Amino acid sequence: MTETATTPTTPFDELEQAYEALAQAIDRAGPHNEAVFLAKLALTLGQQLGSVAPFKEAIAMALQDLPARGGA
Repeated sequence: MTETATTPTTPFDELEQAYEALAQAIDRAGPHNEAVFLAKLALTLGQQLGSVAPFKEAIAMALQDLPARGGA
């Protein structure tokens, strides 16, 4: 996907802070609750967007370059 005028960019240091906060929250949720936590987080953030279009775009971006199902 290409960046559009409506796609916000985050400075690297803030992105790093977000990554660290997310990693700590995933650790707190634990392995058995990781998927549920991530789904709840995604839906909460999606609700804050106010529109489904950027949410769907973010899903597509997150799916890019993932390993094939069942292995590397």
